[in-house]
Amino acid sequence: MDQCHTEEECEVLPDMPVSPTGQYFSSSMLSISILAVLESEIPIDDSLTLTLLKDVFLPINPRFSSIMVGDKKGVKKWKRVEVTLEDHINVPSFPAGMLPEFYDECFNDYMTKISLERFPLNKPLWEVHIIKYPTSNAAGNIIFKLHHALGDGFSLMGALLSCLQRADNPSLPLTFPSRESSSKRDEKNKGIFRCLGQVFSGVVNTVSDFGSTLIKSSFTRDGLSPIRSCGDGVEFRPSVITTLTFSLDHIKQIKAKLGVTINDVIMGVVFLGTRLYMQASSTSSSSHDDEQQQQQGNANATALVVLNTRAIGGYKTVGEMVKPNSKMPWGNQFTFLHVSIPKLKHGEIDDQASSNPIRFVKKAHRMIKRKRNSVAVYLTGRMLEILRKFRGPEVAAQYVYNTLNSSSIAMSNLIGPVEQMALANHPVKGLYFTLVGGPEAKPTTPRKVDAVHHAGVTTSRRQSHSEKEDLQKGLDREGRKSPGEEGRRRRPPKRQQ
Repeated sequence: MDQCHTEEECEVLPDMPVSPTGQYFSSSMLSISILAVLESEIPIDDSLTLTLLKDVFLPINPRFSSIMVGDKKGVKKWKRVEVTLEDHINVPSFPAGMLPEFYDECFNDYMTKISLERFPLNKPLWEVHIIKYPTSNAAGNIIFKLHHALGDGFSLMGALLSCLQRADNPSLPLTFPSRESSSKRDEKNKGIFRCLGQVFSGVVNTVSDFGSTLIKSSFTRDGLSPIRSCGDGVEFRPSVITTLTFSLDHIKQIKAKLGVTINDVIMGVVFLGTRLYMQASSTSSSSHDDEQQQQQGNANATALVVLNTRAIGGYKTVGEMVKPNSKMPWGNQFTFLHVSIPKLKHGEIDDQASSNPIRFVKKAHRMIKRKRNSVAVYLTGRMLEILRKFRGPEVAAQYVYNTLNSSSIAMSNLIGPVEQMALANHPVKGLYFTLVGGPEAKPTTPRKVDAVHHAGVTTSRRQSHSEKEDLQKGLDREGRKSPGEEGRRRRPPKRQQ
């Protein structure tokens, strides 16, 4: 157990209050964590685990050696404690000598198990789980479970990336793709009338978006559909992570041809895939009411897109992030954006016209472009701060819970390095993450994987450098089954010959 032996070790850090968002995510209403899965190309040697955690991971940020404590007014701060590293390392034991398909099931069951467990409050809010058995995707897996109160995905993935090296040359730093905003490139070509029109539309969009966000979070929810059960306590149900692979080269070709962003293409793919799944699930349901099936397959569904509020130009070092007044500070610096998932068009000449992928990509592009010409996300952040200040963090946490619970899926993203990564001479095959503990129906985190190259993440998430993008979805095991899953039974495991 982590504990303190001296007053200095247990000292409350005066300059380390828990951020408002951190308090929301560690309240009686919410306990949200991030699961980051690192896939290794070679079998995992865990002999250096304690050394790496002590010398590399813990020094990154004092929060990794701290617990949350509340003062008399209920304000939470970070309190440094002595860390017993062995209490944070878990190496599960599975039956030996089985095939990778068997260990796929073990891995999924284990992920489900740890996703349902809450962190104890008497030790720092992170864990490392080392899976030393080969799955279909990797020779071994390392799972990092980090409480969202420690920081957002940008901060925590930046911390993990600072522990990694380039696989080809560990002495060189990892590099990240440049992200110059197209809006900045176009500013020089804008005339005064176009700028005035954009300001006016921005005001209109802000009023509309802020009003719709208030209504969505306070009064309305997405209805019953194949991806939403409308039941309470979804965050306490078992879940499974599923990955799908797409060609990143193809995505880039679509991006160039349509004049959109990679994010737009990925969102269009996610939206179309979600609608096709809803349609297929409702059609194969036991209901004989064709109209009801059609309504459920094309029901109103909202994606909650998580936006980083930093002016991102790439990752900074952890040392730069923790500096006072940093341009890209450590912590939870993000907000939510409601985006309606486009519907399939019924009454078209054929089914292909109804589910035209280009239409979904262009629709995603228009919606995100319009949403970005709005400051509603910042007004929402200010409103949460006012709620927290005058009514307490629990009330603000309730609002955040309602915001998550009113949506059908959540989408998050990050940017990753250009080169292949390695951890302690273990080449990394893939690195992806997901959120657990939230009441939204399905968290979706685009992710990419390849044996040699890996790319990155941004509502399309670039998480290393390659030709493949994986869409990672948390699927409710107790909800609807994916098409083709009916009748599939778990076969007895076969031993390797």
